[in-house]
Amino acid sequence: MSGTRRSGAHPPGRLRGIVAVCVAVLMVAACGNPLRGGAEGGDEGRIVIGASDVGESLLLAEIYAGALRSAGADDVTVRPPVGGREVLVQALQDRSLTLAPDYSGNLLRYFDENTGATTSEEVSRELPGALPDGLEVLTASPAQNTDMLVVRGDLAAQGVRSISDLAPRCDRLVFGGPGQWADRWRGQIRKLYGCEFAEIRTTDTGGPVTVEALRSGEVQVANMFSTSASVRANGFVPLDDDRHMFPAQNIVPLAAEGSLSKPERAALDRVSAALTTEKLTELNVEFSERKRNPADIADEFLARLGEG
Repeated sequence: MSGTRRSGAHPPGRLRGIVAVCVAVLMVAACGNPLRGGAEGGDEGRIVIGASDVGESLLLAEIYAGALRSAGADDVTVRPPVGGREVLVQALQDRSLTLAPDYSGNLLRYFDENTGATTSEEVSRELPGALPDGLEVLTASPAQNTDMLVVRGDLAAQGVRSISDLAPRCDRLVFGGPGQWADRWRGQIRKLYGCEFAEIRTTDTGGPVTVEALRSGEVQVANMFSTSASVRANGFVPLDDDRHMFPAQNIVPLAAEGSLSKPERAALDRVSAALTTEKLTELNVEFSERKRNPADIADEFLARLGEG
């Protein structure tokens, strides 16, 4: 759409209206190309897949896109990262996005902050009913990217293999994690495990600052994530959350309700069934450690899936 004004083409008010509409539909990359609607895929149009600003989300979006193309979808676009969950949810509700990968436990808590569900089964049972009109979730994957506490191998070798094992030592240990960790989890870990760390330091969200702090011994316990390539690469030991403090975070496709056909839904269900936490961790290594193109990683995963 040209930005040049042509004399007499439109009254100024109408022109402003057209510009506003086109800005809104930049979310789907083109004016005048409607997204799907209706019960079984509905009107012809494009499928637009969104991703959050987390690298794993973009990788999953590329996998979903490839699976949908293999199922016969002609026009599938992966948007660059569009922001956090509130942005994705709004875009799905107004149908400027069709689909986005999400995490079951956090998604449930986003819509129901009072939920007590923690296990995969509990979260999966409650999640559909918590969603507002216009949204739906497809079948969740066994793969999870959940919070976890990790320690170095030397502490694990002393018999610390679970958070319950850690609890009697907490008052002598320094913890490292994201800035919001204390507000969200300090009370929970005290209540469930009787753990009160000697100090809670802000590092980052499972990234290089946290990794270096744990490696150097600046902190002895850290919050990381179950599909992080850095855990295995550094020999860190995840602790069993034996009292289920952290909610399950199964990978789940979140979609605009009724926007996908039966074959398309079946293709995404097949992807979800094939994704395990171990497999997703391997894919993250390719992306975050080896710096490979996420579309190429997705193509290889789907090719192997097709051979199975």
